[in-house]
Amino acid sequence: MDGIRETFAGMPWWVKWVAVPLLVLFVFGGVITSVLAALIGIVFKVLLFAALVGGLVFLVKKFSGRSSKSSSGEW
Repeated sequence: MDGIRETFAGMPWWVKWVAVPLLVLFVFGGVITSVLAALIGIVFKVLLFAALVGGLVFLVKKFSGRSSKSSSGEW
């Protein structure tokens, strides 16, 4: 670890803060994109599931409340 720090200590600032991050994006860009796409897909599916369950609960409460008010305490 000290060897890496010594190597970077002698480099100009633009190598540490511009060139190395660009190389990381170039080499690992596909992996980063795949991971981000998977995370966004999972979040979208979770939100869609929550919205569908919420809509289903709303519809069941709306329509079951009119048809049978006497059995509201039963499953």
